[in-house]
Amino acid sequence: MISMNSSTRGSCDASQPSSSHVPVPVPVPVPGITGPYIAAELLIALLAIAGNILVCLAVTLNRKLRTVTNYFLVSLAVADIFVGVLAIPCAVLTDLGQPRHNLPLCLLLLSVLIVLTQSSILSLLAVAAERYVAILLPLQYQRIVSPRNARLALVLTWCLALLSGSIPLMGWHGSLPPSGACLFTCVVNLSYMVYFNFFGCLLVPLVVMFIIYGHIFVTVRQQLRRIAAGRGPARPDTRDDGSGSGSRDAAAGKRARVEAWGVSGVAVREGAGNAGVMTSHASGCVSAESGSVVASEIKSESRGPVKTRCGSGGGECKRALRMRREVRKATSLFLVLFLFMLCWLPIHFLNCVMLLCPRCHVPLPLSLAAILLSHANSALNPLLYAYRMRSFRHALRTLCCTHTV
Repeated sequence: MISMNSSTRGSCDASQPSSSHVPVPVPVPVPGITGPYIAAELLIALLAIAGNILVCLAVTLNRKLRTVTNYFLVSLAVADIFVGVLAIPCAVLTDLGQPRHNLPLCLLLLSVLIVLTQSSILSLLAVAAERYVAILLPLQYQRIVSPRNARLALVLTWCLALLSGSIPLMGWHGSLPPSGACLFTCVVNLSYMVYFNFFGCLLVPLVVMFIIYGHIFVTVRQQLRRIAAGRGPARPDTRDDGSGSGSRDAAAGKRARVEAWGVSGVAVREGAGNAGVMTSHASGCVSAESGSVVASEIKSESRGPVKTRCGSGGGECKRALRMRREVRKATSLFLVLFLFMLCWLPIHFLNCVMLLCPRCHVPLPLSLAAILLSHANSALNPLLYAYRMRSFRHALRTLCCTHTV
């Protein structure tokens, strides 16, 4: 984050003797821009608060949405609510130079959005890790992503966010300008924002998440090809011809299909009496009785639409459809990550320019657009959930219609 006061003339603190300190411009008031900018910030705050409260209510009131994945999304929604309630008002105050002559309070206000940004990126990292285990390690999901571990992960994300975002309060900061105004580019050390906050706390998790989702998509694609190859153009005759080879071929084919489908979250258990399907977690549920969204969706696949597509006995086809459903959900979550990246990278690039090229002029409209874009991410996430995730869309529609009536 940088402040509206970033592209101006003068020096933040002429009294700082350190040779490593790069003078940062002091703002020149632009009343014609300040009014529309503040109005846009307040509109974003209202949309972020309303949309993310609906997301939290949808998960709270709809049992089918109470999955581990959605709990991490609720953590992200809570951070976005705080952006609207706390961070944006604090940003508006500091853009107006308030509070004056009070460095500790100024640092506290400026640290709020940094903490919430870190919480968002760590929540997205937790979602990516949970998806990796659910899709690629389904038989270990119940042990790794237990309710206790999920709660610990949520607490850990917020604790790490508080720690990393509070570092300016611990001493890594600048000082107030001679005017005493609370200005982001003067008070928050740009070396902290670039080297620690951007490179260490944002880029590293982004790279890790891109690797995780890339591995998920590549592996699932390979498994879908294996399933298609296992089905073949025609079904071979697996009846025993007296030599026992037919039954052995059938058993080998079944084992191959089990291996191919294991990655998608459903394992076939062989035993006496041709034991049925043992459903492991593929998207935040452990069993078909757990009431999760995916459990209900898998049940629905045994009805008309899937039978129409796959016909009778289309076990591999049903498995491929379920796997594609998981890919769609992972794609939706990846889009949440991609939207976060698009909204936040511009503001960090401007921070890099200001630190590495102090003589370079950053136009004020560009700074304002980057600031608004970073804040708008909090208002856009609920729209993305409703557009891409059918379960969220239905729950939000039901919630809105119920309260409307």
